[in-house]
This record gives sequence, C-alpha cells and structure tokens, in this order.
Amino acid sequence: MADKEISLPAKLINGAVAGIVGVSCVFPIDLVKTRLQNQESKDGQKMYKNMRDCFVKTFRKEGFRGMYKGAGVNLVLITPEKAIKLTANDYFRFYLRSDKGHLPLYREMLAGGGAGLCQMIVTSPMEMLKITLQDAGRISTTGQGPQLSSAGGLSAAPSRAFSAVAMAATPQRMSALRIAYDLFRTKGLSGVYRGAGATLLRDIPFSMIYFPLFAHLNHLGKSEGSPTSPFYWSFSSGCLAGCISSVMVNPMDVVKTRIQVLKRAQGEQTYNGVVDCARKIWVAEGPSAFMKGAWCRVLVIAPLFGIAQMVYYFGVGEYVLGIERQYY
Repeated sequence: MADKEISLPAKLINGAVAGIVGVSCVFPIDLVKTRLQNQESKDGQKMYKNMRDCFVKTFRKEGFRGMYKGAGVNLVLITPEKAIKLTANDYFRFYLRSDKGHLPLYREMLAGGGAGLCQMIVTSPMEMLKITLQDAGRISTTGQGPQLSSAGGLSAAPSRAFSAVAMAATPQRMSALRIAYDLFRTKGLSGVYRGAGATLLRDIPFSMIYFPLFAHLNHLGKSEGSPTSPFYWSFSSGCLAGCISSVMVNPMDVVKTRIQVLKRAQGEQTYNGVVDCARKIWVAEGPSAFMKGAWCRVLVIAPLFGIAQMVYYFGVGEYVLGIERQYY
C-alpha cells in the first residue's frame, strides 16, 4: 500500500457524495444552531429559550421549507467543500508518512490542519451565504428593520454602496446568488470572503483535532487482516470525533457566525473583526455566550461526520472508477 499513488478523482467523488448525504440529514438542526448563536438577550428576554423552542417556533412560522433555508447553496457548495476537506487530509497523510509507512501524531495533526486550510476557499463564502439565509427568518420575526453588521472578516465596515443595496426600501426575495452578486459588485472578493479569518481560526483547529482522533478511533475497530473497520464503526468513530472536536472549537464558531451574518436586528451589536467580536460578546453576554448552540452543533457535526466517514469508506469513487479501494 505504501508505494501506491493516491487516486484524487476517487477521493473527490467520495467526499462529494459523503457531504451531500450528511448535509441533507442534519440541515434543520444547523439552522436552529445558527439562530441560537445569533440571538442576543434584550431586557433579559430571548426570542428562543432553547433548541426545542427555536425548532418549534421556526417550523410553526416558516413551515418545512423554512427549516431548509440556505440548504440550496449549502448542498451545491458542500460537494467541493467536503471533497476538498476529506481528500486533502488523505493526500497529506499519504505524503507525510515515513518511508516505513508510519505517521506520527504531529504529522497527523499537520495533515488535518492542511485539510482545514484548503477547504477555506469554499467554506468561507458557503458559510456566509448559508448563515445569512438561515438567520433571515429570525430577523423578520423581530418586527424591526435590519441593520448591517459592520464586520468584513478581519477588515473594516462595509461600503455605502452595499449598505444601499442591503437597506433598499423595496424588499427583494433573498437568494444566495443575489447576496453573492451584490457583495462581489460592491466589495469584490473581500465581500464574498467575509469572515475568512474567523473561518480559518475555527476550521484549522477543528481538523487538527478531528482527523487524528477519528483515525485512532477507527483503527480500534479493525479486525486482523482487514484494511479498514466495518462501516458502522467508521460511523461511530466519525460521530464521537466530530462531537469532541465541535465542542472544543464552539467559541470560535460563535464568533464566526456573528461576524458573517450580513443583517442584524435593530439594536443588536455589530462587529468589526474577530477580536472586537469576542470582546463585545464577553462584555455584553459573558463567557457562557461562547458556548451558545454547542448542543445543536454537536447534533449537527457528530452525525454529519459520522455519515460522511461511513459513505466515504464505502469507496463509491473507487467503485465508479473501477479501481481498488484505498485507505490512508
């Protein structure tokens, strides 16, 4: 196995299928997580008391389709995002091995961190568009006009041109394409990659924890003479590794979510970068605010990565291309 070249097309197919299946299953919980993380307490009152309350209120007001707001852009972009993430990890693990095929823990972490870095090219705009669409229902429910968040990733406040578009008196139906077009037209790539710095600060640590942890947990399920674990073991390993990793980086996910939302309800805080956002959350809401949506995030990430790893290890790409299954 050590002298075989990795098949990138097969790994890309596996990652794409894994991402689509996983996201389709857990998207409504991800929407609830986004709304819980974005809400702020006003006079001691919150729109949503907890995960269940948010789910019920959203479903009653917006119906089944409302639970999948932002799913379109997520499903389109999750294909390259998961393909890049899972493939890059395998690719780095393959080339970071020693001559004897051994991969020390620090190299496993480097491989995971490299995968987290590579995925950012897709993850950052995908998350920004998804979060804006997911949070739109919460903003409209407040009955107050929206205001622009001032953060542009790690940069300054948005331009007046974009403010004019976002604050137009005549409401337009929100769509990912419309949001992306307006951002690119008024702010260029920096607008589309709003919150990229915060995304990196979440995804690189996540991947450095997740991939080595998954690999070691999955290895425990291998029987003698088998190149990999049974699919149910891969699923369980992905769930547990995803659960632990998601909780550990949840504070950065809260910061990223607050920065990337384009519109905020009137009276809510606006943020100018990672440090400013973290400071304002700490002062206004206390340290517990950094764990907002953590339970929802676990319910999203654990099954998402469990399903993704299970599908990934079925070797759909190798089957389609008619080659031997590969494990790294």
